[in-house]
Amino acid sequence: LRIRPGVSSVQLAQSKAKPQRYRRRQPEFTVLYRVVQRHWQTYRERAEASGPLPQFVVDEFEQYLRCGVLAHGAVLVACVDCSHERLVGLSCKGRAFCPSCLGRRMNDSAAFLIDHVLPQEPLRQWVCTLPWELRYLAGYDKQLASELVGAFVKSVLDSLRRRAKHELGLRSVTEAHAGAVAFIQRFDSALRLNPHAHTEALDGVYVEQDGQLVFHPLGEPSAEDIEYVARRTFERAKQLLRRRGLLNGERLEADGCEDPLQTDQPALADCYGTAVRGIEQFGNRSGQPTLRLIDPAAATEGLERTVAAVTVGGFNVYAGRAIEGRDRKQLERQLRYLGRPPLAQHRLQELADGRVRYHMKRSWKDGTTSLVFDPLDFIGRLAALVPPARFNMVRYHGVLAPNAKLRSRIVPAPTDNSRPAQLDLFDKTPMYFDGSKYRLRWASLLKRTFREDLEVCERCGGRARIVQYATEPEDLHSLLERFGEPLDA
Repeated sequence: LRIRPGVSSVQLAQSKAKPQRYRRRQPEFTVLYRVVQRHWQTYRERAEASGPLPQFVVDEFEQYLRCGVLAHGAVLVACVDCSHERLVGLSCKGRAFCPSCLGRRMNDSAAFLIDHVLPQEPLRQWVCTLPWELRYLAGYDKQLASELVGAFVKSVLDSLRRRAKHELGLRSVTEAHAGAVAFIQRFDSALRLNPHAHTEALDGVYVEQDGQLVFHPLGEPSAEDIEYVARRTFERAKQLLRRRGLLNGERLEADGCEDPLQTDQPALADCYGTAVRGIEQFGNRSGQPTLRLIDPAAATEGLERTVAAVTVGGFNVYAGRAIEGRDRKQLERQLRYLGRPPLAQHRLQELADGRVRYHMKRSWKDGTTSLVFDPLDFIGRLAALVPPARFNMVRYHGVLAPNAKLRSRIVPAPTDNSRPAQLDLFDKTPMYFDGSKYRLRWASLLKRTFREDLEVCERCGGRARIVQYATEPEDLHSLLERFGEPLDA
């Protein structure tokens, strides 16, 4: 018997005798699923009166309605010791609003960055929000969104190199090597379309000294440093917009320019336009702001920022507190926050008249605590959050970029997590075959996220394994009948 480091034989015996019970999620009983199930087709018919919705939006909703529902696919897991069986639903792998799949993607990205990318050096979060005039354009223009995020991250890295040259007495800024990882979010607290960047940047630079890379922390940025980042971001953005013909002098002329989205995808253009401005798309209140519930007593309970934000030309930039790189748990929690889903299940409430109430995590300065949506407008907000196809939501920059020359000398050394060449369901192969040696297995990610070990039998504590993937109707019906589950969704 091999004992894991830091775990006593008594603790191991107790964990084997009392495994944590696996609870299958049932999305069909949640408010989010019921609202989408009842109103998605109606919204699609209303929205497509001016033209069809793009396929990537339709697929996101159709796949979500099958996510976790056993009638659309299941995995049979059995214990090798006591033959105890249980069913696990399949996921949709959505990227927009599915709380389960985005939660898994959030934890997978955070675990990957912690284990294989970020060194044990101080890191600081930098955030940049775009001007209102650019949010609609960046919502559908993948290239523009990528360039704007790149302009912001380059400005952050320029600021670090500039400070390093001054503080360390370097001959050139090229001697300082900085790096960052940027998460692109498409939402704000009111579920409006708001593309912006959350960046986890090394709070210092690497400098080559006697053949060795030495990290030099730079400490808290001053208000002038934050203003420099905002100003450089604005200047780079002006160059991008001028090349696209969207800038007249110093003023953005997006309203007077031809809108290719309105021409090619009018249904999506209407959805994006209302989602950016936070107004109703359909119903009696079409064109009016979304209803807000205001509690005057909560007006003073808003979150106060510890670092002053700076706005230049509509680009708002602020920096958070630095996190010690050796504190991997706190850093992983922050990375999960950067990649979080747009909404939480427990803050959704279906009212008696069918409208949807969304309780905000933090109240606004005016005391706004909740938003009330018409069901069709709520679906429209979700549709606006679907990212364009083949658009990466996590970007790597500087020495952390995949092709950076110094990356192999900075990132943690990879561990040997190789996988077998093919999957045999009836041997001792661990759950969830993944050809990538850098990604967590499905069961390992489930355990790391929810502390539920699917590879341990909930009855006897023995080892569990996958014995069948059921996706065809005949296999599904036989399994669902045996477990007493409904045969349809």
